Amino acid sequence: MTAPVESKLGLPQDRIDQARELARRIARPVNQFIERHTTVSVERATLRLAGADGANAEGIPVPNLVVDQVRDRLEDGALLPYVNALVRTGDSVDGLNQKIAQGFRVDELPLGDRGALERKAEELVEAFATRVKANRAFRAACQERFAGRNHSPLLYVIVATGNIHEDVKQARAAAFQGADVVAVIRTTAQSLLDYVPYGATTEGFGGTFATQENFRIMREALDEEMERQERYIYLTNYASGLCMPEIAAMGAMERLDMMLNDSIYGILFRDINMYRTFVDQKFSRMINSFGGLIINTGEDNYLTTSDAVEKAHTVLASQFLNERFARDAGLPPRLMGLGHAFEMDPWLPNGFLLELAQARMAREIFPEHPLKYMPPTKHMTGNIFMGHVQDAMFNFASKASGQGIHLLGMLTEAIHTPFMMDRALALENARYVMNSMKDFASEIEFKKDGLIVRRAHQVLEETVDFLEVLDRIGLMEALEQGLFAEVKRPRDMGKGLEGIQERGPDYYNPFETYLASELGLSAN
Repeated sequence: MTAPVESKLGLPQDRIDQARELARRIARPVNQFIERHTTVSVERATLRLAGADGANAEGIPVPNLVVDQVRDRLEDGALLPYVNALVRTGDSVDGLNQKIAQGFRVDELPLGDRGALERKAEELVEAFATRVKANRAFRAACQERFAGRNHSPLLYVIVATGNIHEDVKQARAAAFQGADVVAVIRTTAQSLLDYVPYGATTEGFGGTFATQENFRIMREALDEEMERQERYIYLTNYASGLCMPEIAAMGAMERLDMMLNDSIYGILFRDINMYRTFVDQKFSRMINSFGGLIINTGEDNYLTTSDAVEKAHTVLASQFLNERFARDAGLPPRLMGLGHAFEMDPWLPNGFLLELAQARMAREIFPEHPLKYMPPTKHMTGNIFMGHVQDAMFNFASKASGQGIHLLGMLTEAIHTPFMMDRALALENARYVMNSMKDFASEIEFKKDGLIVRRAHQVLEETVDFLEVLDRIGLMEALEQGLFAEVKRPRDMGKGLEGIQERGPDYYNPFETYLASELGLSAN
């Protein structure tokens, strides 16, 4: 996805190394907290990996029903009572799911022989691993078959009708028009639901519900388009919010390719409790890594509430932190789509040079990462002609700095959800700009004492200084003080706090143990 990166900015490697060491130290106490806790969503995700699915007549999903039944002993995990019910009843996974949906309680059965239960659990782990490994192999085979057919960077578009079947029509059109990545944006506020709706959905506001059936429907459609267009079409959704690990589980099982996945975004912009979401994030990223999904982080959002010039260092600092947390969850750099954005005031003198400095700096510091570059939104006014120009400048900066994933700007930003023709114009704009300057990045050099080089060095220095502050006070304290995006979030408040649980000495989660082993992590 990304070519080797030549150093053009002369960034001091010792300062980059220092920033990474600071990020490691900042993440350590957070990871220590994570290792001692589980959450209702981690346990529901574990049940989903085991095959728990379906919903009762009121629409409450089976994983929620099971976790609610065992809530008073969640410190041991939710899987063992579910497996115990499979062994005692002799039911298949589907059969047990139907019983639970009809009111059967797994918590009322006495636990059987521990060895027999663990053997049954290992069978479920093996079934999950076989399914996901097959998905990875199929993806790799398709990418090899169509090697060289995608754009560089990957052209990423959003569909968001609220109706999965209408989304499919728009996604097919986007693939025909040249998109490499299709993201199905979630319905407004789904991130705040502490359950995942079941089945195909046709009503949503500002987006479409993320459900496993919706994932399956869209994956099937994009696979058909892949064959028509002879180009691999990546599917993206959102493993964020209160069901972060569950959606990661569904994505791995249905062969999604990318997941928006960033707990700090959820803390700042969705007021999700930091304790809860840090724990959720790690398990979700372990699943993403095993499934071969590229995560997309949310640093671009900081610039919607902070000035893009004055607070550029907070974006880079967060990239270092997200890299660290991702590594601690077993994600290799090739799956870390760290985020940033083209969000400076378009009337700022030399603003384009400052944007290019930021983009190139990120590319050189994270050379193996498929960086995700986000379009101008904050300063879009509804003037579609000016907006198209801003998007063209963004397209130029992306290609010139070697980005990996390029979310297309829309000329109708700030007016309405894009129409298919808006998306077609955006794709045409990007393809024209990027094709006409195909080898531009390898042809140019930057003045050693010029504005672009000086700006990149300045941001890196400010980032190291900022990380030193975080190292001194702690990441959670920094979030409480509003040092990111100028948004303050108390650690003992926020949505989902009641869903966190300290692990007991008998905590059991063979899926986590398996993933840790596969990803080269130490098991908890």
